[in-house]
Amino acid sequence: MGYRLKSVRVIIFFMVLIVAAFLALAWRCFQLQYYQGDHYSDVCLQQKRGYSPQLPRRGVVLDCRGRVLAASNAIRVIFAEPRTIKDPKETSNSLAPILDMGAHEICKLIVDSGNSGFARIKTGAEPSQCTAASRLRGIGVQYDWRRHYPMGRLAPHVVGFTSVDNRGLGGIEFQYDAELRGTPARSVFLADVYRRPIHRAPVTDDLETGENVRNGLAVDGHGIILTLDAAIQQFVRAELLKQYESYEAESALAVVADPKTGAILAMVSLPDFDSAEARHADPNMFCNHAITDQYEPGSIFKPVVAAIALDVGVVNRQEKIFCENGNYRGKGFGRIGEYRRGFGDLTVREILAHSSNIGMAKIGQRLGKERLHEGLELFGFGKKVGIELPGEAKGSLWPTSQWNGYSITRIPFGQEVSVTAIQLVRAFCILANEGRVVQPHLVKATVDATGSMTDARPRTLGLGYIVKRDIAKWIVTEAMVGVVNEGTGTRAKLEKWQVFGKSGTGQLAKSDGGGYAEDAYVASFVAGAPAEDPRIVVLVSIRKPNVELGKGYTGGVVAAPVAGAIVQKTLEYLESLHGPAPRQVRRRDIALGLERRSADHSAAIGPRIDAEVATGAR
Repeated sequence: MGYRLKSVRVIIFFMVLIVAAFLALAWRCFQLQYYQGDHYSDVCLQQKRGYSPQLPRRGVVLDCRGRVLAASNAIRVIFAEPRTIKDPKETSNSLAPILDMGAHEICKLIVDSGNSGFARIKTGAEPSQCTAASRLRGIGVQYDWRRHYPMGRLAPHVVGFTSVDNRGLGGIEFQYDAELRGTPARSVFLADVYRRPIHRAPVTDDLETGENVRNGLAVDGHGIILTLDAAIQQFVRAELLKQYESYEAESALAVVADPKTGAILAMVSLPDFDSAEARHADPNMFCNHAITDQYEPGSIFKPVVAAIALDVGVVNRQEKIFCENGNYRGKGFGRIGEYRRGFGDLTVREILAHSSNIGMAKIGQRLGKERLHEGLELFGFGKKVGIELPGEAKGSLWPTSQWNGYSITRIPFGQEVSVTAIQLVRAFCILANEGRVVQPHLVKATVDATGSMTDARPRTLGLGYIVKRDIAKWIVTEAMVGVVNEGTGTRAKLEKWQVFGKSGTGQLAKSDGGGYAEDAYVASFVAGAPAEDPRIVVLVSIRKPNVELGKGYTGGVVAAPVAGAIVQKTLEYLESLHGPAPRQVRRRDIALGLERRSADHSAAIGPRIDAEVATGAR
């Protein structure tokens, strides 16, 4: 009986164990099915699922007439899957003659990739190479995009460049990288243990969000249409390059703009580089001097201050200002002299034509701190223009609390204030546009992957006036015309068109901040034509022309001839496209008109301003 009882207990014990085991197994199955099913399902999918990337084509960059400045072309990339290659040496030896590469180089690429699952072997392979290479186990072919810049050095600072992985690193490529890049995707396929495709699924997932991409494909990037005209850009660069090399300058820039709309037709900065070879270029060449350089403008600043003074009414067009015969000194502002000889009585027009510092200093004293500062702010100095390029500087226009007697007499002729070239372009576009607000811009429109175009031009046209229309027109058609016809800008004079302009020779400060450096200047000239109805505004600035060459260093000598040549070639080009500008007036007609106006005003000259001028007085 004892033996039987013991046997029953053993049987019961094992039955309990079996039941417990089945219960545990049932619980585990329930747990795997209902609580951890999603997790293991994902793990399973990851093991048997492979991905093939679909890279979108980066959008094109075009000039205003549809010429290609930047585009992406499809290329073939031969790659290795290290995890499926049993013998890297054997694979490399087989692949070397196909790709005309060293077997050791291929082997190193495969081994160094480690567990990444991807080793790029050759980019830009030929179709025959791809066909032969794809027959080898562990070797595959995929498509990629390579950025091309067919214009070479023509506009690298505007267009910019990209990295190896097609990310924008400069210019428009950087500023509009999100729009140009597009939306990538990836195709999903079933793979075996060696990651070889078994069945390709019709599903594509967005690489960034995991959401389905429209039509199951990557979305190409937007195209960017610039206001730049490659033809104008070409001869602007050619003219500037000749002078830049002739004067052995440190750098140079030129900007051409439409004063009616603010559209930038050309923007050249030297030294430059080829966008396609940017990774091998000197990084110092990446600087776009038209938007990054801040410098004291010198006398090119005078027409802006004169326009402010005439608009406020502290001076009129007929009265004469005594320019102290070239030697003006007083308590609180030191001594002011002239560039060459001194002058006696001069009208505002004559002050600008002969570029009198003393005349401008007295105009500044009449304006006073607050009105001068407010006027310069309205013209956009001391703040960024907002051009669609990275790295724009804002210049410096100190608050009036930091001004002194020197400031109110020096700022009017372009000292104690720093500007950028694009700020000067905007200011003179405002004057040439009869005082209306102008917003310089480089992007005309964007085009999405469906071909839908979006106008990207600023909406500031016609919003208001900075100075009165008749004041701005007089500054351009009489005062700045006088600069070209009989003043410091005669080297910009043209036979076919009446040019208006103003020269400037800014001194560069010492690096330690202790005054001005010797023989270090920025020679500038702004010009435009036709004077009665300006079609273009051109700014040329050449930094540090070599004074030791003995050929001169002033804006009227160094920059004016370049500006004149650019004006002539640009207008000839525009006429060939659209015909003569409406209301175009020839230079001789302007000259006759000025003579008639001069005769009409000869009997109405106002009283001479006294030598002692109270600061801020009318």
